Amino acid sequence: MVTVAAVIPHWNRRDLLQTIIGSLRGQTRQPDEIIVADNGSTDDSAAVAESLGTRVVRIGTNLGFAAAVNRGIEAARTDWIAILNNDVTFAPDWLETLLAAAEREGGWFATGKTVRAGDPAVIDGTFDEISRGACACRCGSGQPDGPVWNQPRRIRFASMTASLFRREVFERVGKLDESFGSYLEDVDFGIRCSILGMDGIYLPAAVSQHRGSATLGAWNSDTVRLIARNQVLLAAKHFKGQARWPIVAGQLLWGALAVRHGTGVAYLGGKISGWRSRNRAPGVEHTDADKNRLRSIIEASERNIFELGRQTGFDWYWRAYFWLLRR
Repeated sequence: MVTVAAVIPHWNRRDLLQTIIGSLRGQTRQPDEIIVADNGSTDDSAAVAESLGTRVVRIGTNLGFAAAVNRGIEAARTDWIAILNNDVTFAPDWLETLLAAAEREGGWFATGKTVRAGDPAVIDGTFDEISRGACACRCGSGQPDGPVWNQPRRIRFASMTASLFRREVFERVGKLDESFGSYLEDVDFGIRCSILGMDGIYLPAAVSQHRGSATLGAWNSDTVRLIARNQVLLAAKHFKGQARWPIVAGQLLWGALAVRHGTGVAYLGGKISGWRSRNRAPGVEHTDADKNRLRSIIEASERNIFELGRQTGFDWYWRAYFWLLRR
């Protein structure tokens, strides 16, 4: 029988931790082990998690999402590892449905449909894509649920909000790049999987609910600064030799979006930080074959963003982006 560990990277908010652990305990196929990777919480989260029968990896300080996930992966000894945000809850058959499909279809990873907590008619996220502008798209986010999001499909990128991975993926690809800290580390990981031809499955029948940015907030200045910085790291790591205009357009438009939300200063600070640290991040020496494959992957991913937008409607950012590229 295959085994599954649930890894929950966590920092503060014991209430969220209690809720997700309870949701996992209510699964028709419960994880064999629940591991809480605690990033030095200043409340009693670690003690609460232990009292609920989970295994706690005490990191001692807040090293970010990627580091916490990696410590959880290192602690797990199972065939599959579910990586879960602490602000997610699940339909009772979420894990059973994902695991059965991934085993049956031979997917390296699997993710389901995530809806907004409190408003399940609205999509929180499905799968991810990446544009030539080095900006990620959380497909379906903010869209009403509908037929487009209810079709299973093969995918390249699974958000680590709530996804299931074969242990072998991490053995072959490596773990998350901790230089990202938090945000876009899963997109970087997905790019590395794609280069090796390792894809996954989107299964809408596996439903979870996500509160979304419950710890910091979606347009919190720290969130914007980290995303802006990590966009630079992602481009420096994987987009060398790619066309420059889409990157310039994508990054400037994302900055305009940050300004609209009152976080323009955080955006600028993130870009400066990313530029200064871009050469200190772990490098990747892509072969010419890898570069060609990566170009094809990014172009195909951007086409998916465009086609999904045509079917469901473009938000302000993607409408402006594709207009600038005259797609």
